[in-house]
Amino acid sequence: MKPLRVAIIGFGKIAADQHVPAIAANPRLELAATVSRQGAGPSDLPGFTSHADLLAADLGLDAVAITTPPSVRYDIASACIDAGLHCLLEKPPTVTLSEIEDLACLAAGKQVTLFTTWHAQHNPAVSAAAEALAGKRIASMHITWHEDVRKWHPGQQWIWEPGGFGVFDPGINALSIAAKIFPGPLFIQEAQLIFPENRAAPIAADIRFTSPVADGDLTCSLDWRRSEGEEWTIEMATRDGMRLKLSDGGARLEVDGALSAPQGPGEYPDIYREFVDLIDDRRSHIDVAPLRLVADAFLLGRRKQVDPFED
Repeated sequence: MKPLRVAIIGFGKIAADQHVPAIAANPRLELAATVSRQGAGPSDLPGFTSHADLLAADLGLDAVAITTPPSVRYDIASACIDAGLHCLLEKPPTVTLSEIEDLACLAAGKQVTLFTTWHAQHNPAVSAAAEALAGKRIASMHITWHEDVRKWHPGQQWIWEPGGFGVFDPGINALSIAAKIFPGPLFIQEAQLIFPENRAAPIAADIRFTSPVADGDLTCSLDWRRSEGEEWTIEMATRDGMRLKLSDGGARLEVDGALSAPQGPGEYPDIYREFVDLIDDRRSHIDVAPLRLVADAFLLGRRKQVDPFED
């Protein structure tokens, strides 16, 4: 079967480290071109500085992976859909819920696949956690997602702008896991969003959830001010006494203190496996639950201003 020809739009670190090797490892896919405003990308492939130039070239593309900052995704994705290309969107898929809703309509009209990816959900441990919690009543949940913004987002000024998500850029990974493993609806009850005086996006957030399938505290702490190491954990307890812990960003699972070791291909290889399956089946997979939780946190959140943050 002829491989599907894919272009990466927004060639940066995540594209080089994750998307390129995942595409190369999938025999159903072929990386055909890249787009980067700085001209980055593999030297042996056609490279473009805009998606418009890519679409104007006669490359016989089947699909694109859009890995740009979210603020420009809608315009790029809508143009690619209009050109008849299947679209894979890095997380978060768009800046607003309205944009992703319209992209879903456009994709349906053009009969192309639209795939909103949440890479943390593709950890085998996350799927195993969801299976373990299915049908359970939740006694408690606490999410801790702490890291050093200077280490993980050095010099990325866009992330501090409106639509850049701030601490919710990594935090949405935690929310995507919670949305997948929680055995029922999960709603934002209240939030405190902590903004540096000189930034338009939050550096930290404290969130409380509510759910009809839970009886105890459901909380989340997101913080970009951790100076040493990282902590990306979700700890849960059920009413029947089970204790579950996901750590290392969803890569490690413990149930009642015992380490579980579910097997799988890894986050991005699994993403591209699903993308191929969706294209073959002429289906889309559009999951907005993590983005909706972020939007609700901003709608319900109280703002607290703190000292200026300097890179």
